[in-house]
Amino acid sequence: MSRRVARRTLGASLVALLALGLWAGPDWLRGLAFVARAADLQGDAAEALSRWRTGPFDVKELQVPTRHGPARARLYRPVEGRGRTVVLTSGVHADGIDEPRLVKLAGNLASGGLAVLTPEPADLLRYEITPRLPDVIEDAALWAAAQPDLAPDGKVGLFGISFSGGLSVVAAGRPALKDRVAATLSFGGHGDLPRVLAFLCTGELPDGSRLAPHDYGVVVILLNVADRLVPPEQVEPLRAAIRTFLRASHLTLTDGRLAEETFARARALQAQLPEPAATLMGHVNTRDVAALGPTLLPYVKAFAADPSLSPARSPAPAAPVYLLHGAGDTVIPAMESVLLAQALRPHTEVHQLATPLISHAEVDRQAEAADVWRLVGFWSDLLDE
Repeated sequence: MSRRVARRTLGASLVALLALGLWAGPDWLRGLAFVARAADLQGDAAEALSRWRTGPFDVKELQVPTRHGPARARLYRPVEGRGRTVVLTSGVHADGIDEPRLVKLAGNLASGGLAVLTPEPADLLRYEITPRLPDVIEDAALWAAAQPDLAPDGKVGLFGISFSGGLSVVAAGRPALKDRVAATLSFGGHGDLPRVLAFLCTGELPDGSRLAPHDYGVVVILLNVADRLVPPEQVEPLRAAIRTFLRASHLTLTDGRLAEETFARARALQAQLPEPAATLMGHVNTRDVAALGPTLLPYVKAFAADPSLSPARSPAPAAPVYLLHGAGDTVIPAMESVLLAQALRPHTEVHQLATPLISHAEVDRQAEAADVWRLVGFWSDLLDE
């Protein structure tokens, strides 16, 4: 099914649920309208629903202080605020806070009345997963919570996408944020980083079932462990070629012609590499997960050993945690949210939803009314925190 048809179907389901929303009350309607905006629905009724209680917002560039140096950030501030400030961190992406899907999500939240701060941890721009990331998320949240005009009660929400989802849960569990976080959202995030990386290398899930992993995640692993696989002088040239490939992968969503040109550049960089970097880059360019996975597997456990990279290995947050996942996610499988929920529930309130309406971190799937109801309920509860 095409994305346009899927969104038309989702729109029809949302409009059909509008009568129930009127009965359920304004909080549920707020979630319903947000899902309509997030799905970019078409049609007069769906578009009117998506605009329910929305308003204009201002956007400001700023620098947020962190222990690793100032971080570029962007603040989306509604003219008429109707909720608390959210610190929203993107996934592993070179566009950082300019990534179109992140910008759209921040705008959808801000138009609904929430102020949104999007910090830009430098390591994410380089596709690097490091212990500095939860530090930056923690420091950005502390900064926002200390601004009386952004957080009158001294609390913010922490929202993270993909790997930043799990890392936001890590940050929320740190002592400095104990009374500063109202709720945390992990959107397509991980619970245990070594377990996710092992899945990406093998396709094997913790219950013994199998799922074909997305090559994007495997390529990110290679970039992070390249220094363990090639001589020192080959590390940065290999990483530059990998980043070119990843950039091309992102461009497939927005500019097919430029994506093909960038893929061609990645192949040209491969031709300039000596061995063994050239062979590894060849596997990247041909998306050969079967060759890369066994090569990378021996290194992922040590790479991901730091407990600050895994919420399941870190102290649990005191505030509620919301875990949202695409049921068929092949980058970070939905089982990660299930297992993380089990680990957190003895310590904190957890809301967990795996839905077929989401891919990895985007609402774009075919809709059934029951699935829409559950997704709207999830967002209604979260936006009411």
